[in-house]
Amino acid sequence: MANRVAFELRDDVYRRPLETATERLGLSAGWKCVDVGAGGGDVSVALGKIVGPSGRVFAVDIDPKRRDQVAEIAARETQVIALTQAAEELLLPEKVDLAFCRFLLLQVIDPKVVVERMASAVRPGGWIVIQEAITSAGRIGESPISAFGGTMRHPDIGIAVPKIVHELGLEMTDCWAEAPVALGDTPESRYLEAMTDVLVTDEPVMLPPVVTTIARMQK
Repeated sequence: MANRVAFELRDDVYRRPLETATERLGLSAGWKCVDVGAGGGDVSVALGKIVGPSGRVFAVDIDPKRRDQVAEIAARETQVIALTQAAEELLLPEKVDLAFCRFLLLQVIDPKVVVERMASAVRPGGWIVIQEAITSAGRIGESPISAFGGTMRHPDIGIAVPKIVHELGLEMTDCWAEAPVALGDTPESRYLEAMTDVLVTDEPVMLPPVVTTIARMQK
């Protein structure tokens, strides 16, 4: 239950970077997308609402239980299709316009392999959007939030994604970082508590910044 609360809060406090990315891409009706490491499907549903009935969103996660969760929250978004696959073995029935992942690469064994699989799913001229954190940059006041890294394999992968994109020969078109900052009893402080058991209401909190990298497939 605690993990579910943490994920729901995370989707809330990190919603703005997703909106920024879709706005800069010009994501619109009719696009075909894949959300890799979809989890409970919040991002998949958000993308589905934008692409509409004429589009399609494949929500891919390695955990078969997630498929049922996605189906439940996407009941009104028939364009969202849940699939059970490992990110390293991503294989879709058709090419997509956009391959997206968020907070996925910090968990996998080899991030470069996953980005390569995402790229293979995208049509020529299509897009890859990767949103990953730099967990060591989170702060309570002026002190680092050391507990955020936890057991993640690549806790600061966000800073390495542009290099991975370059090594794979993809065209990086944009890259920026956004960090939720708050003071008091806020979704940010509640997310911090859910992740670290530390409740902070009298110090400013900066959650780990998420780095958005946008790359394009060669036409």
